[in-house]
Amino acid sequence: MHGPDPKILFPIDGYDKLVFLKNIVKAPNIIVGDYTYFDDRRNGPEKFEEYNVLYNYHFDKVKLVFGKFCAIAAETRFIMTGDHKLDAISTFPFPVFKHGWENAFNIQDLPVKGDIIVGNDVWFGYDSLVMNGVTIGNGAIIATRAVVVKDVPAYSIVAGNPAKVVKMRFDGPTVERLQKLAWWDWDIEKITRNVKSICELDIDLLEKAT
Repeated sequence: MHGPDPKILFPIDGYDKLVFLKNIVKAPNIIVGDYTYFDDRRNGPEKFEEYNVLYNYHFDKVKLVFGKFCAIAAETRFIMTGDHKLDAISTFPFPVFKHGWENAFNIQDLPVKGDIIVGNDVWFGYDSLVMNGVTIGNGAIIATRAVVVKDVPAYSIVAGNPAKVVKMRFDGPTVERLQKLAWWDWDIEKITRNVKSICELDIDLLEKAT
């Protein structure tokens, strides 16, 4: 046994509201690691790119990257672009409406903060929101309805609007050990052999995994 096939769309028998996300995304700037899943009972997980990835206009400018083994709850949203012009009297996007307004400024020059980079084993709580230009570290937890506007440290728990670190899951030395261990990069057979240890707190045991 070596866990579910990451190429399966619906990995839980008899339940079609949870998908391994990489099997449904089509946009070239959304990159998803193996076993990262999205669960949405109301809209259906197939609507992820339509309802959960917002303002994805510039495939060549911004990427949304997920590592492996991430868990994404319903209503989690990722703001790709959509910033308005700030160095002017008005923030209104006149050029997009044309009819004499198209030359107000070059719409391609609107600011873009950058990629959204999500590490491995990150858990997104219900209705969380992540802005572009943010990096989320491995093992982080994004609390329900958190609004993430800046980078999230590995193995931290962030909550609130704007999201702030409310707790570290482990102390500094332990986080360093976990980062070095990087169990998500093991081959799936090794992960399966050691899955009980991954689901416990004995890091010493996990470091001895074979």
